[in-house]
Order: sequence, then structure tokens, then C-alpha cells
Amino acid sequence: MTVKGVFPRRRPPAPSAGWWAYALPLALMLASDYKLRSRDVDNAVSGSADLTVVLEIAVYGAAALYLVWRFGLYLPRRRTTGLLLAAWCFCGYVAFSALWSPFKSLGIVRGVELLITMLVAHTIATRATPEDLRKLAHVFVGIVLVSVGIGVAHPFPRTLHTESRFNWLYVHPVIAGVYLAVAILLVVGYLIRWNRPQDRLWHPVVYVVALAVLTGALVATGTRGAALGCAAGLLVLLATARGPKGRIDVIVMGAAVSVLAVLAFSDKILAFVSRGESTEQLATLNSRTELWSLAMDAFREEPIFGRGLGASRGLFLDSIGLGGGHNAFINALVDNGVVGTVAFAALLLTLGFVLLTLCRHRTLRADAGMMLGIFGCFLTDSMTTEGLAAPANVSSVWLFLLVAWTEVLRRQGGDPAVVQRRPEEALERPDPSGATVTAAPYVERAPQES
Repeated sequence: MTVKGVFPRRRPPAPSAGWWAYALPLALMLASDYKLRSRDVDNAVSGSADLTVVLEIAVYGAAALYLVWRFGLYLPRRRTTGLLLAAWCFCGYVAFSALWSPFKSLGIVRGVELLITMLVAHTIATRATPEDLRKLAHVFVGIVLVSVGIGVAHPFPRTLHTESRFNWLYVHPVIAGVYLAVAILLVVGYLIRWNRPQDRLWHPVVYVVALAVLTGALVATGTRGAALGCAAGLLVLLATARGPKGRIDVIVMGAAVSVLAVLAFSDKILAFVSRGESTEQLATLNSRTELWSLAMDAFREEPIFGRGLGASRGLFLDSIGLGGGHNAFINALVDNGVVGTVAFAALLLTLGFVLLTLCRHRTLRADAGMMLGIFGCFLTDSMTTEGLAAPANVSSVWLFLLVAWTEVLRRQGGDPAVVQRRPEEALERPDPSGATVTAAPYVERAPQES
């Protein structure tokens, strides 16, 4: 019998947003963290500007001007999602809090940079494609690999506290550890895509070599928070990016690797954790517990609206010699008070919930699981660093990139095997009685935009 019907209709792939979708966020990261000079915290909080600071501000300004020149002064006419709204509310309040900061110059500059970062993320969320973000991830890994090469070939002068720890240029080992941890998670996220080799831009051997180099560099930085965050992120990534099979792999392989590491490398693990520090230093987490006590005293003085953006950066210099909250949530409490911390928590909870929802879709699981792994890495690392709640650093830029990437995945829709009938298109099939029965064929429905 002749079958009359149609092939399932597929939505044509969306056109690429262009080079700006991966060039602009990477430029913001490099301008914020990659320095060719070392600067005292006192000079930073005072608001004094040198050539490096001017260059950083110029990069942020150029990114904003390019988006305005390219797309105008209006945002795309799409329904604003709860995730984007939560991100804008957090950024808006943090930037507004600079008006009552004791370090107003620093606060205003950081606030404007935060708004520009969110503008870039929003534009990516509404215009970019998964292919654009795939390029961004691979370019980021390439930049980190080149940075490791620079650190090996030409070590820059180090301070007393970092002379035995690996880094590159004048990037602090803590920041270098975050770059390396994110790069490792991206490499693993693409390496394990056995069923989707089209997502890889490199040969699998290149990913394996990159993973070995990045892992060795992360251990050499001696950054315990980033290493612990990377381990937690790997567990989350492997448990979600491959569905139920990934959870079994985590249980079996995780147990085997943990036992092997404890038996074979226990002395090296203890040396990495202790890092040559005394028992008193380890008990206070390198004076972090003392800093947090002072931070909570400062929070009680201004509990509702906080002391303003940038306050924690210079508030404790005189008393303890440390700048920043060294914990994302404590930093948010001191700078932004209860109002800003609630906005920060709402953003994190919304992002985590949406990513978990996307992990249920077979076609989005690989990207969503990788993003969830990076998100878990940042949450773990934020226990000892404030980068996630502070503007203009790799953790902050990547947080809003996660928001953008999540929105891009939601626009693609999940599991396009969902079908619907079209009565105007018929398909003849035989009936046991001998009659011909006409039925509407199954036609693939285009994913819905949200």
C-alpha cells in the first residue's frame, strides 16, 4: 500500500549571534583579573586609578557601547523570565547600594561594572545559541591553558604568602584556582559526551591532555577552596549530565578513586590540605573565623540595607589586615544587608531550580548538567571566597553566564520528540476489516520559547 504523508518538520537552526557572544564576557573576565602589576588593597579601596584600572574601566565601557551600537537602547521583546528578573533585581540593588558605601568611588565603579556584566548576560540569554556558548567554553579553556604556559615559562614575583604557590602574571592563586576549576569542569563536561560527539570541537585526546595539565596546575596553586569546589562540581556534573547512568558511574568510580587516592597519596593529600600552616592557622581557616566574627558585628550595625557595595573590601584592613568577606554570603550581609542577601539567595535558588528542571530533558541534559556542576563548584568555593557575591571577577561573570546559558537552553526546549496531529495532513493505513482508514500523522512540534 502506498503511504501518503510528510516527514517530521524540524525548526531550522537559529543563526549564530556572532563573535561578541563569547568575546565580550571573556574580555570582562580578563580585564577584571589579569593584571601586569601588584597593588595594595589600601590603594584599591581609596579609589585611586592607575593605567590598569583605566584599561579595565575602558573594556567594560567598550562592551556596553558595542551592545548599544549593535542592538540599540532596548532589550529584546521577549517575556522576562523569573531567572532574569531575579538576576536584574540582585544587580540593581547591589549597584544602588554603592550610594551609601564608605568607599564610594570604588563602589560606584564596581556597581556600574556589575550592571554592564548583567547587560552582556541578558543579551547573550536572548540572542545567542548553544553553538555560540560552546565556542565560549572552548576559548575559555584555551585561554587558561595558555595562562598555565605563561606561568611556567615566566613566573612573576610573588608575595610572602604565595611564593610557593603556582599562578601566572599577577593573578592571585585563589583567582587562578577558580579559572582552573571551571576549565576542568568544562573539559570533563565535553569529554564524557559519548553519545553527542558533535558537541566536541577538539579530538578526545586533546581533552585528556588538557585535563591533565589543568589538574596539575590546580594542585600546584595550593588553593584548597577551588580544589574542593572542583571535586564537588565533578560529582554533580557526573551525576546529572548523563542521567541515571551517570549516578551509577559516580557511585562505582567515586568509591574506587577515593580508596585509591587515600591509600596511594595520603601524605600528599595531607600536605596539600595543611600547606605548611600551623594548627592554629588551620583551626581559624587562615584567620577567616576572626574576620567573620568582625563581619557579623558590622552586619548588626547596619542589618537591613548593609554598609554599601565595597564596604567589606576595606572595613577590616586596620583590625585584621584582610580585605573582603572571604565568604560570599557574609560578604553579601555586610555590603548589602538582609535585602541584598535575600536577592542573592533568590537568584541562586532560582538558577539551581531551573538547571535541575532542564536536567530532566534528554536533549538538554549534557549542557544543563555541566552548568550545574560549575554552579556547585562556585557554591562550595564561596564558603571561603567572596567572589560569587562581589562584582568584576571570574566567579561573578561566570554566575551571570550560567544565567544566560540556562536561558539559551530554555529557548531551545527539551526533548523535541513531543508531537502533535495535523488533521489537514493524512496518512493511509490498512485496517483488519479491509477498509482504508485515514489518520493524521505524527508531526514534530517546534520547541516553545520561554
